[in-house]
Amino acid sequence: MPELPEMENYKNLLNQKIQGKAISNVTVTREKTINTNVELFKQSVMNKRVIKVSRRAKHLIFELDSGMNLLLHLMLGGWMYYGNEQDQPDRTKQVTLSFGTEQLFFIGLRLGFLHLINDQKLQDEFKELGPEPLDPSFTYETFVKLVQNRRGMLKTTLVNQSFIAGIGNCYSDEICFQAQLKPTKKFNELKEQQIKALFDAMITIFHSGIQQGGYMDSPFTKDDQLTGKYQTLVYDREGSPCSRCNGTIILEQVSSRKTFFCQNCQL
Repeated sequence: MPELPEMENYKNLLNQKIQGKAISNVTVTREKTINTNVELFKQSVMNKRVIKVSRRAKHLIFELDSGMNLLLHLMLGGWMYYGNEQDQPDRTKQVTLSFGTEQLFFIGLRLGFLHLINDQKLQDEFKELGPEPLDPSFTYETFVKLVQNRRGMLKTTLVNQSFIAGIGNCYSDEICFQAQLKPTKKFNELKEQQIKALFDAMITIFHSGIQQGGYMDSPFTKDDQLTGKYQTLVYDREGSPCSRCNGTIILEQVSSRKTFFCQNCQL
């Protein structure tokens, strides 16, 4: 599932391609992907200009000049492609937004959605989300206050969207590895220097993930040389040697989640 770095990468690429452009046509092939009937969705979106694309947690928000928004969550298996009739992927598209001769294809949204909502409902969608870890206001001091009295495991707490927004299965493992902490370690067992290491690891991993286009390897355009260039440190690398100590990366189930870590150097 796309997480903060993947969605931030999409946000940046989308703003390069469609910011300020008007949606000239809309095709919906799966009505369950949207939250209105197809005709109302089309009428509300066609000929509207995309002011900008922003991100909150794992969501993208397409802000339209009508005052409405398109709220996207890709969920498991969802992705996007921007191109034309000639270079489009040979995959089923649930929604297609046209911008003149170019199209934005939404693919794999069997669990994901693209909803048309106003600003108030948008805020309601986000009211349970925790802070954005890359926001300038999210300082180490903020993090220390956040983890006070936490007793859960690092893995299960990090993926809790009401704790910190945007972290999922992949980057929770990557952050723990960077901090040299076992994902099953509990927050109330952390020493001060370990809390600082966890905070620094989160910032480092997210910046690295964004700069390298995230880990999803489906290109956004035919000329896309960035998306998917992030090489995971431990996630999905069971049996591989650890890049830090040459130990073996193992896989365990933690609260029904696949969890990867080095049993030698993560304590």
